[in-house]
Amino acid sequence: MKTKSTPEPGELRERALRLLARREHSRFELARKLAAAGFPQADVGALLDEFERKNWLSDRRFAESWVADHRAKAGSVKLAFELRQRGVAEAVIEAVLGDNRDSELERAREVWQKKFGAAPDDAAEKARQMRFLQSRGFTSDVIRRVMANGARRSPEFGE
Repeated sequence: MKTKSTPEPGELRERALRLLARREHSRFELARKLAAAGFPQADVGALLDEFERKNWLSDRRFAESWVADHRAKAGSVKLAFELRQRGVAEAVIEAVLGDNRDSELERAREVWQKKFGAAPDDAAEKARQMRFLQSRGFTSDVIRRVMANGARRSPEFGE
């Protein structure tokens, strides 16, 4: 099999478009993937600037897509962390997550209900349930509210 040491210059645009056709990417992710493929950083930067001007690449759109795909299982703390790991700016993260804060308590209740379904019997079980919700990225305030009201609210879910 023939191997290339460096990619052809015309392949950069094609590779970037192929990646974006599969799913939204943050600028940071796309730059990292293209650099790992061996494309020169200067060429990658210029191409990504063009893509942003044409609105083919958008960190805001990426963040909205990421949150929509992951919010059912994760709280705002975890979502924000994951977006930061993907190079999304703090202002974009705040704007996108701000739109979803209203549903955070309800999402936490649903995650709790699906995993446990019943109020804890003792302090050790309560701590375990709280750690679980914390690992999913829910804030302490939301966790306290779920634990305080979760058992009373669960019959309303019809489960």
